[in-house]
Amino acid sequence: MGDAGDIAEKPTGDARRFAAFISYSHADAAAAAKLQRKLERYRLPKRIAETRASEATALGPIFRDREDLAAAASLSDAIREAIARADALVVMCSPDAASSPWVAAEIELFRELHPQKPILAALLSGEPAIAFPPALTVNGNEPLAADLRPKGDGAQLGFLKIVAGIAGVPLDSLIQRDAQRRIRRVTAITGGALAAMLIMGVMTTLALQARNEAAQQRAAAEGLVEYMLTDLREKLRGVGRLDVLSSVNHRAMDHYRAQGDLRKLPADSLERRARILHAMGEDEERRGDIDAAAVKFLEAHRTTAALVSQAPANPDRIFAHAQSEYWVGYAAWRKVDTATASKYWRGYLAQAQRLARVEPRTVRSYMELGYAHGNMCELLMNKQRDVPGGLEHCRQSIAFEREALKLDPARVTNGMALANRLGWMADALVSAGDLDQAIQFREAEQRQIDALLARDPRNVELRVRQTWPQIGIGKIAESRGESDKAAATLKRALARLDAIAVDYPDDFLTLEYRIRTNIILARNYRAAGRSEWKIYRDKAAALIADAKNVEEDGLPRMTAMLAKFDGEK
Repeated sequence: MGDAGDIAEKPTGDARRFAAFISYSHADAAAAAKLQRKLERYRLPKRIAETRASEATALGPIFRDREDLAAAASLSDAIREAIARADALVVMCSPDAASSPWVAAEIELFRELHPQKPILAALLSGEPAIAFPPALTVNGNEPLAADLRPKGDGAQLGFLKIVAGIAGVPLDSLIQRDAQRRIRRVTAITGGALAAMLIMGVMTTLALQARNEAAQQRAAAEGLVEYMLTDLREKLRGVGRLDVLSSVNHRAMDHYRAQGDLRKLPADSLERRARILHAMGEDEERRGDIDAAAVKFLEAHRTTAALVSQAPANPDRIFAHAQSEYWVGYAAWRKVDTATASKYWRGYLAQAQRLARVEPRTVRSYMELGYAHGNMCELLMNKQRDVPGGLEHCRQSIAFEREALKLDPARVTNGMALANRLGWMADALVSAGDLDQAIQFREAEQRQIDALLARDPRNVELRVRQTWPQIGIGKIAESRGESDKAAATLKRALARLDAIAVDYPDDFLTLEYRIRTNIILARNYRAAGRSEWKIYRDKAAALIADAKNVEEDGLPRMTAMLAKFDGEK
């Protein structure tokens, strides 16, 4: 075996060079293979590629030993040759990699052969202190790091950091290109929504012009309405396009107005119309206009109450009326009308139990029981009304949501529902004074959301939702007087929310939690006697003022929160 210098100057056999050598523990083989595939398929934008010496858009071949080792005198020789031909080293960092002697040897050899070339750390799992191989940070070396964990940079930003390091190009340029791709995706979905709305308008017009074909046209039009209420709605929410959601809902309602006397519509059309009212109310609430939302929910409630009274054993009618009971109660809850919220949420639980008797052991009945018991948990825990009863409802809620998830583990709404119940249980335990167990439930909530986000990393609703466990843990640390720990956790959540706001500036949920988190941070610092509290208080006030300038609805709650904070001085 020749020395390192010989290999670097005179590689034998296949003389091709590698854009990067991936060093990994075999416990991380699947992640290394996935990264290799993504890197070799990635193409740089032409404007960025032109700044490189080769002007190539492809990064070039990436070496990973399982796939790329040719016949060689020994494994050691082959690895040494591959490292000698590599222009960068990517280290897949994990606790397994940190303890691997082979990973350490590959890092040392690359540094010996290429002291000026980049070494990139791709953090897969664990914290850097236990995941970075010691050879990576020897003599105080700080490698370029990409945190691929959901709570770090995330898969996409982490990947772009690795690409930038290998290609030697500015990271900002790559991020901008990725944002343009996201905009094109949103545009495509929005275009689909607008096309669906156009078709909806054409079908409604045809229905009016051809009375003798009304039934056929209505069936076709309502099939499109169903698509708007399900697949299209989920896609638009995922990309944060509430404006298009509103247009879709109003176009669907135009279809029913064109039918004339609503009393002549069949029951399934009336049910669908009630669902549109629920959707419109939900969107109004998301924008913060709770009064407008309440009007929609009450109108839907009148319809579903009449329908279920006509067919009390029909599971679809029971389900539809259960949704009305929930939404009317939720609007009252948001308006701090606890008595009305209690009335309708108890009605919701009764409808959920009724559905379970008519339709036992289905995803839908389990989900409704989970939602209804969760509402009762929050209702009873509020202001310590009935702590033992509230905790019991929380436990039942989680149990039912887990049963639903077992039956349909791929559905995002099922996973979201379980995460919500875990978060509510954490809040209930805080009210009960059991902070250690509350943190455990917040951590379980975080794992659940992280798993969902890994499957759909660009979903804006999930990205916002991912910050809630962090905010909850930060508030627990604040209540314990652990100011620095609380601040660090809350700042991570706020940084994520600020990043989301750049992509989706009109999303009210993001705005609400940015304001809320700034106020919590201000309270934490003020309690600790630190002057930083003024910074975050003023940030919250500025966000409220900016929202008013763009005529954003729904800020009274946030304004009241800030006023309460100011009054506590």
